[in-house]
Amino acid sequence: MSNDDHPARVAGRASQAAVRGKNKDAWLDLFAADGWVEDPVGPSGYDPEGKGHHGRDGIGKFWDMSIAHTESIDFRFHDSFACGNEAVFVGTIRTLIGGGQIDAEGVFKYRVDDDGKIVSLRAFWEIDRAMATATKA
Repeated sequence: MSNDDHPARVAGRASQAAVRGKNKDAWLDLFAADGWVEDPVGPSGYDPEGKGHHGRDGIGKFWDMSIAHTESIDFRFHDSFACGNEAVFVGTIRTLIGGGQIDAEGVFKYRVDDDGKIVSLRAFWEIDRAMATATKA
């Protein structure tokens, strides 16, 4: 994976570090005021209508519903691609929760504005496929 300083790649790595460090405020500060999160893209238990979580309040509620309940999240990306104002990371996100673990393989896309703020974070992974990896403590 490249270590260049492409703004979307930098923002993606900063997002991952804030999540790994369980630092909600630092994570929220990475987003543009009108930014949004779709994780996963489409309807899910966190987003029944599949319209994403918009603005600081919406993104903060997403954190509270999902990230806040984890014991740890590890980003195991084996590649990334940066083009225009976007970067994708390819690999697995391993989540420890309730003493068990779930691996979500996918593509995770970050789009930034001219100031390097995240405009959108779109996570392409399949819930059923991830749940098939679930282990219990």
